[in-house]
Amino acid sequence: MTAVLRPTAEQQYAAELEAVAAQDDRQRPPNWRLSPRAVVTYVLGGTLPDGTVISPKYVGARRLVEVAVGTLVTDRALLLVGVPGTAKSWLSEHLAAAISGDSTLVVQGTAGTSEDQVRYGWNYARLIAEGPSENAVVPSPVMKGMQSGAVVRVEELTRMPSEVQDSFITILSEKSLPIPELNTQVQAVPGFTVIATANDRDRGVNQMSSALARRFNTVVLPPPATEDAEVEIVITRAQQLGKALQLPAEPPALDEVRRVVRIFRELRNGSTVDGRTQLKKPSGSLSTAEAISVIANGMALAGHFGDGTLGADELASGLIGSVIKDRVSDATVWQEYVETVLKERAEWRDLYRACLDVSGD
Repeated sequence: MTAVLRPTAEQQYAAELEAVAAQDDRQRPPNWRLSPRAVVTYVLGGTLPDGTVISPKYVGARRLVEVAVGTLVTDRALLLVGVPGTAKSWLSEHLAAAISGDSTLVVQGTAGTSEDQVRYGWNYARLIAEGPSENAVVPSPVMKGMQSGAVVRVEELTRMPSEVQDSFITILSEKSLPIPELNTQVQAVPGFTVIATANDRDRGVNQMSSALARRFNTVVLPPPATEDAEVEIVITRAQQLGKALQLPAEPPALDEVRRVVRIFRELRNGSTVDGRTQLKKPSGSLSTAEAISVIANGMALAGHFGDGTLGADELASGLIGSVIKDRVSDATVWQEYVETVLKERAEWRDLYRACLDVSGD
């Protein structure tokens, strides 16, 4: 098979999904590839009875994942909510891959998302030639999921216009999709459900109606609770990205990853880790996903333009680009952090000098 830049979860982890399924002897809901307990094992990782090691896809509280999977067993849809970078999309993709074996039924929420992308469209050549008919219908990912009994993912639900969001009300409550032009409807088969994601930072952009919110069971995904947990996530994902992109660099050193994670956490929290220095917060989220990007970018620089080892010089430009989103306010925040925190940490003087070099100071 031709290599692809970004394999789907079911492609990348096909061997693990097969191994989990082979030893899954528990009851599986209709049209589920795995039992609920096996889905949790696949997502959180573990060791199977035969010794096969399953890698963790999500690092977080087990109970949150159990609640999410338990929701999908029922007739309610699941809404994953959290600040940017809390792995909402990542978790929804792996849940869909484990449950349905297909994570590609996706509706991407934007300001331009139309009702046709939720319900169905028309092949206008057939529509003109034949008139309204089943052959002229272009099914949406939602319709496909209803017909096949699969999980449908809805990304950034609250980015959609309110009237498009409300298209889901009948689908989620009646489990049917009317097609008035054909005087018929598509009824969902067992296994169909919806996993939606919503960003805390978008609250109020297109607020969900109470009628739609009642159709979802909401699970809030928090940022990593500890620095160690966030470091583990960043290292794992950076190594995966480095391998996928074939970067000619060594895996990132723990100390370098910890520096990036600590900087992000301190700026997010508005204080240093010891609580002695209060800091201004930047306008951006400085999420775990952005920390992964900084490390991956540094690995690319180290591999192609350096000696292959990630260091301060490779981290500096990525850090500045992530922190400074607003050239006025964020530049002040970053400058203050550099002079009051980086400069005072003797073991970080190399990073302090590298940041000054990139800034031109």
